[in-house]
Amino acid sequence: MATDLTVELVAVRHGITAWNLERRYQGQRDIPLLFPDAQAGLITLREALALESFDLIYSSDLHRCQQTLEWSQAADTGAPVHLEARLRELDFGDYEGKVYDELKDLPHYRAWIDSVGELQIPGGESAAQLRERLDAWLSDLAADARANGPRKILAMTHGGVIRELRRRFEIIHFWDATVLQAQGRRWQLSYHVDEKGQGEWQCSSSSAVPALASATP
Repeated sequence: MATDLTVELVAVRHGITAWNLERRYQGQRDIPLLFPDAQAGLITLREALALESFDLIYSSDLHRCQQTLEWSQAADTGAPVHLEARLRELDFGDYEGKVYDELKDLPHYRAWIDSVGELQIPGGESAAQLRERLDAWLSDLAADARANGPRKILAMTHGGVIRELRRRFEIIHFWDATVLQAQGRRWQLSYHVDEKGQGEWQCSSSSAVPALASATP
């Protein structure tokens, strides 16, 4: 296969909300950031991105992601910002607003946990449906990069979205793919097109955002 293009993708989870602290399933509810609790993480994120510039920025259209983007100041260099509903969190349906103790005895909830998110949530989505909308978004990234050349892209999004992207690019287990609020991942990606014209993303490297401190010798 030939390499048509390369993309550096930085995906960041929004800052802390009240529902994060209460451990409620947040999903697509439009919950704002919680201050002052969110502030320390947002400042650290802003410092981590201070010397970076992006060609293009995507943000989930939910308010907590837009707030995090504003705090990060990543768009201040003039990169165009696109609000992107496909970067919303998994739709938790009937589970949204609830905590584990309210759900743990429900058979469909236990089945969903045992399926590692693959079952569809009542009134909500399955992991496969989340992946489907992310695949469509990634196809658009490929089309943009093919038209405009190598790109550096920031995606301000949610924990479930980054989990699925990590599972795709890093090939790790569901439970190992968690990122904390105001943190994320950086991937160096290449897009390959085969002789039949079918495209595929491949990842050559992955790292934490903000970068992890080097271990002291």
